[in-house]
Amino acid sequence: MANGDLPVFDRLKGACEAEWRAYTDHAFVRALGDGTLPEACFRAYLGQDYLFLIHFARAYGLAAFKAGDIDDIRLAAQGLDAMINVEMGLHVKFCASWGMSEDEMAALPEADATLAYTRFVLERGMAGDLLDLHVALAPCIIGYAEIGTALAEHCGPALAGNPYREWIEMYASAEYQEVAADESAYLDRLMEKRGGPGRMPGLIETFRQATRLEAAFWQMGLDSVPETPTL
Repeated sequence: MANGDLPVFDRLKGACEAEWRAYTDHAFVRALGDGTLPEACFRAYLGQDYLFLIHFARAYGLAAFKAGDIDDIRLAAQGLDAMINVEMGLHVKFCASWGMSEDEMAALPEADATLAYTRFVLERGMAGDLLDLHVALAPCIIGYAEIGTALAEHCGPALAGNPYREWIEMYASAEYQEVAADESAYLDRLMEKRGGPGRMPGLIETFRQATRLEAAFWQMGLDSVPETPTL
């Protein structure tokens, strides 16, 4: 199969193999799968992820503004509705099980990694078009599905005793896999309407930078707890 016949997401990922591996096989991700991630690191990640989701909702609002037809507006509106009325509620409920309230998370200062990633996504959407915006979001939306599946397979029967089992199962679930598949198919449709061979170099760089920023988001979680000094 020629490269141009592959789904857009596969072409983007294939052009950024090193960055994709650094993101999906990050030490934070491996520690999630092994159940060895310090709980304080996970809580720090969850709090920043709450703040990220707020900007993610704004990205869907921007998508509606950038839409070229009513179908794209409807899709953006559905995404925004799902984000603020479903996903945020699920995240808050999940975080409550880790002893974190919504008020506490809303009061958190944004970490540098959160600022860098969310503003990059919004900037690409503002400066570019709907395709640029969704390419910037793809490492998050589709990447988490890949990570969830890989961790579930890695854990196998041991997943039952993993303290991060619920998080892993959420992203390995059939429901989330469908979300990721829909996003990949939407990228293909956007490319048909708005793209062409000349767009790929710029889209690859957007995807590469978004993937790097995803890895930095994991690293932020690890760095939130200082290492114990060696005596």
